[in-house]
Amino acid sequence: MARTISIGRQDFAEIRENQYFFIDKTELIEQWWESGDAITLITRPRRFGKTLNLSMMNYFFSNQYKDRGDLFEGLKVWERESYRKIQGTYPVLFISFADVKQATYGDAVAKLKNIIVAQYSRYAFLGKSDQLTAAEQQQFQAVTYNMDDVTAQDAIKNLCTYLERYYGKKVLIFLDEYDTPMQEAYVHGYWDAFAAFMRSMFNAIFKTNPSLERALMTGITRISRESMFSDLNNLNVITTTSKEYMTCFGFTEEEVFDALEEMNLAEERELVKKWYDGFTFGTQKDIYNPWSITNFLDKREYATYWVDTSSNRLVSDLIQRADSNIKEEFQVLMQEGTLDKILDEQIAFDQLGEDENAIWSLLLASGYLRVAGVELDSRTRQKICSLKITNFEVMLMFERMVKRWFGKVTSNYNDFVKALLLGDIDAMNYYMNRIALVTFSSFDTGKRESEYTEPERFYHGFVLGLLVELREEYVIRSNGESGMGRYDIMLLPRRQDNKMPGIVMEFKVRNVKREATIEDTVRVALAQIEERQYDTILLEMGIAKDCIRHYGFAFEGKQVLIEGA
Repeated sequence: MARTISIGRQDFAEIRENQYFFIDKTELIEQWWESGDAITLITRPRRFGKTLNLSMMNYFFSNQYKDRGDLFEGLKVWERESYRKIQGTYPVLFISFADVKQATYGDAVAKLKNIIVAQYSRYAFLGKSDQLTAAEQQQFQAVTYNMDDVTAQDAIKNLCTYLERYYGKKVLIFLDEYDTPMQEAYVHGYWDAFAAFMRSMFNAIFKTNPSLERALMTGITRISRESMFSDLNNLNVITTTSKEYMTCFGFTEEEVFDALEEMNLAEERELVKKWYDGFTFGTQKDIYNPWSITNFLDKREYATYWVDTSSNRLVSDLIQRADSNIKEEFQVLMQEGTLDKILDEQIAFDQLGEDENAIWSLLLASGYLRVAGVELDSRTRQKICSLKITNFEVMLMFERMVKRWFGKVTSNYNDFVKALLLGDIDAMNYYMNRIALVTFSSFDTGKRESEYTEPERFYHGFVLGLLVELREEYVIRSNGESGMGRYDIMLLPRRQDNKMPGIVMEFKVRNVKREATIEDTVRVALAQIEERQYDTILLEMGIAKDCIRHYGFAFEGKQVLIEGA
């Protein structure tokens, strides 16, 4: 009989007691314990079982559950007597920062203080224990919602001291979603102050804490050492490209196919693979998103379950406001192509808007991109990662994201695309100018020098966003070589039957010193297409000359003029 799928439960005991659907991940317990590492940080995309796994770790190690070995009966870890002896023998602090999503620095710190107070409340009896000195008892009582920042930063370290003295054993710390507050600090603009607060607190907990036995942290991103862990030299960081813990988070293909069999859905294997496969951890390929899989098993219909659990605001803003280099490369990914990047998996949030590689690192850590292959640079020995969009579910998310950029002018956006395919120049001009009037300010951040020294690149990136809808009908290429130069954008029909026109676009921003009017500018753009023979690739594909359209785009501020030939 198939087990019941319970969506959203993250408490290990509830799942085991009720015999809900569960895939055994107790290998995490063994791998972590046998590693001997003092502090481990494992980064995985959201909804990949991080919270459930830490809940499992808590029930296994915490002396609060010393009589709950029954929860692990029948699981891999319980097959070894040495692990049965460890269960329930350590004082444990299980902490989550998942709810620290405040819009201001003060509120975020207040939320953290609430979390710390909750930990103290669990061990309220220690505050009156004769194993604490009078000064320590006073210190314990000082941990309140209104405590000062320094008291808060030292509170977890002090609690470890009290627990070790009371139980005669050093403490294990399991910290879930350590980076959630840092991402919110970046999004809401209080990064510097909050990073300083967190750095001091982490230093106290993980660097200068003699009562700490070991710690395991989880999160989505590996925040740069300078931002958070500058004083920690005892930290083992496991990212998506690391070879440790490769199958401990997410479902392997074998696990997914077994689950489909259990639910009498074996015939769905191929489509499930298309939608939800694609994640790679270390050298382990074919990892599936557990949130999407469990929802599919429960509802038995295909949907964007995983990507719909987040607004994806940070990713959307970063790509929308990026310069045209990023948009061009993003277009390659949307065409199911690959990008080769040397990535620094340490993410410096304060550089996300300036360092383009930081954007790709964030997309990889967040699960929106996967590593299709890795090579080592022969000189620097750095990893060169070939990146692809993870799967069909993520591709749909990106398509919707681009459409939302033009949300205020959705009808004009769709009508422009239709006019482009029909070759209706008047309609193209009408709709493009309406779109530009409303949306240019959203794309133009006013922070990058390139927006003024290379304005064509800004407009180029904007138009690339408009063309995403055409990827089913066209291969969209940008800045490629053809004839005697490099075209701006070319649309190559996927069906070479001369029913879909080949399209070449050239962008020019009016130069007032050379062109008297914007009409002169658009004529220069069209002339360049002819003179440099940008048609060459299309003609070599067998597309007839009379089935190739040329479009010149001239820009002056928010005014656009398009002419065709």
